[in-house]
Amino acid sequence: MSLEFKSFFTALSLFIAGVALPVSAQTDFQADSAFIRKIYDTALSEGKSYEWLRHLTQQVGPRLSGSEGAAKAVLYTKSVMESERFDHVFLQNVMVPHWVRGAKEKAQISNGKQKTDVPIAALGGSIATPKGGIRAKVIEVKSFQQLRDLGTEKVKGKIVFFNRPMDPTKINTFEAYAGAVEQRAAGASEAAKLGAIGSITRSMTTRLDDFPHTGSMRYASGAPMIPAAAISTNGAELLSKTLQANPETEFYFEQNCETLPDAASHNVIGELKGKTNAGKYIAIGGHLDSWDFAQGAHDDGSGCVQSIEALRILKALGYQPNHTLRAVMFMNEENGMKGGITYADSAKSKQETHIAAIESDHGGFSPRGFGIVGTPAQKARIQQWAGLFAAYGVHELGPGGGGADIGPLAQQGTVLLGLMPDTQRYFDYHHAANDRFEAVSKRELELGAAAMASMLYLIDKYGL
Repeated sequence: MSLEFKSFFTALSLFIAGVALPVSAQTDFQADSAFIRKIYDTALSEGKSYEWLRHLTQQVGPRLSGSEGAAKAVLYTKSVMESERFDHVFLQNVMVPHWVRGAKEKAQISNGKQKTDVPIAALGGSIATPKGGIRAKVIEVKSFQQLRDLGTEKVKGKIVFFNRPMDPTKINTFEAYAGAVEQRAAGASEAAKLGAIGSITRSMTTRLDDFPHTGSMRYASGAPMIPAAAISTNGAELLSKTLQANPETEFYFEQNCETLPDAASHNVIGELKGKTNAGKYIAIGGHLDSWDFAQGAHDDGSGCVQSIEALRILKALGYQPNHTLRAVMFMNEENGMKGGITYADSAKSKQETHIAAIESDHGGFSPRGFGIVGTPAQKARIQQWAGLFAAYGVHELGPGGGGADIGPLAQQGTVLLGLMPDTQRYFDYHHAANDRFEAVSKRELELGAAAMASMLYLIDKYGL
């Protein structure tokens, strides 16, 4: 059975079930199916995203906001879009936080005379420990309420160890992440309110390994600022078992991070001009920054190169868009969101109407669908294209959200879509040093780019 026939059969099934396609979609279903087939053929046989990702990760490398790597990434992605002869490529000024890790962290579990080194990573935004580090007894907790129940008397002068794992029973690992990440984000301040002198958090991953997974944290107003770090899951398991055997166990850690004055950086934007509605925009993008000890292949080099590739494919196929299509490389998603906020503010001040925005920030894995943020009618319209995606394994249109960087556009009524790949392996790499180019499959990356290009084509053609 041909792919075109499978797609037609899927659409017919939806129609019989009472999910009628729009008149225009019914009329052009065969033409749309054929064009989307060309998009996938181009992505899978002539794709450029994988080699762009190789350069971004291996030649540019880590790209934390304010760093030399971030500046190189701006120039590189700008040059890529210029080399592909996009109609307009430009930089958008963004002031970003500039946090630096400094010398590599040290940590040690002290159980009497037995001392064991364990891997940690300072959390983004944390202060440094005093020179020579911190050594203290440890209090292990799995919730903020458990911490509060202990009270100041039991917490003061100690290091609080937050050890609630991501829930392994959640099929959607982003749901598991959401159920645990508050420990990383706010744990230090919750501990400091009760007199703790340091905070250690179990890494946000379901896998047991020796990679500490960093991420941003924030200090609450009025609470003392104490140093905060993530410990690898193997390290967390060892610390917990040691504490069970000996509650007098001590933990030592030293980190040398600091926050410098905000730095000048850029969003990178490439356009294909619309022929009939050039003053209305559809944006597609990912975030260019990555954590400082990672190549940022899945998070989010993949999303950046997929977005450029989506526009390149449409251009290569001779497609003339109705609206102006933009590929946006957002800066500073990881520790400030300044790129997304600046982009939305600029759009508002220039009275630019964005009918939709698509983001890829869940890794370069096999695409499964798109999360949609919009009105019921807008969601229904997108869901009526399900038959066109079914042949490519993209079945989930609706569940989930848009994305952090495009989120600020929602205030202007923009429909937000987030590419939803298979989530099972994402947190194996998220914010860790193993998020490298080698972890990304060329074919899966290209399938994601094709899915994004197809969605971009349909929204541009039919509107929302």
